[in-house]
Amino acid sequence: MNLAIVGYGKMGHLIEELASDYGCEVKLRLDMENNAKFEGLTKENFRGIDAAIEFSTPSAAPENIERVAQLGVNAVVGTTGWFSEMDRARKAVERAGTGLVWSPNFSVGVSIFSQVVAETARRMSHQPEYGAWAWEIHHATKKDAPSGTLLALVQTMKQNGYDRPIDMCASRAGAHPGTHEIGFDSSADTITVRHTARSREGFARGALRAARWVVGKKGFFDFRQIVSELA
Repeated sequence: MNLAIVGYGKMGHLIEELASDYGCEVKLRLDMENNAKFEGLTKENFRGIDAAIEFSTPSAAPENIERVAQLGVNAVVGTTGWFSEMDRARKAVERAGTGLVWSPNFSVGVSIFSQVVAETARRMSHQPEYGAWAWEIHHATKKDAPSGTLLALVQTMKQNGYDRPIDMCASRAGAHPGTHEIGFDSSADTITVRHTARSREGFARGALRAARWVVGKKGFFDFRQIVSELA
């Protein structure tokens, strides 16, 4: 299976390092040197490419998504901070008849953590004495704050009935790969659920598994919806 990496930074390098574990080979690498103005997204460059994995920047992601879809190539998108352009991306994929898997976080563990948060929020929605918070920390170079993952977790809480205020905050320091925490507090006790990533490896492996899954598919998919189907 031949891959293109669109956004060849730390995540792109790690994806290439792990690609062979999933029967994949990286045939195309695009970064600021050869795709600053999207000039690398051509039919010639993408000839023979089975899927693209996009880990670029929030400002570049929507255009990358549109152009990759126009080339008829399915994609996995791990960039965060662009989700206000979700409708634009969805329409591009639907027009092209391609497939795309997106997520604020491609960790399988985070997907399961999200399900735990959903169930906890559903149960706590009937306990008015508990207030809630949502917190995360990432490395100092992460561009968006709060993280897309934390925003998605808060949305999950609201969708599952927790309609009271949720205090949300983010920290940026050092080289931390990512911790997300949801908590509930009352005068009697505190409940905390937390996911801590040890490295970026889990994100890269999840993206590679999603890339294998999306080949031959049509539609716009949330990674959390398909995680149980991954090989």
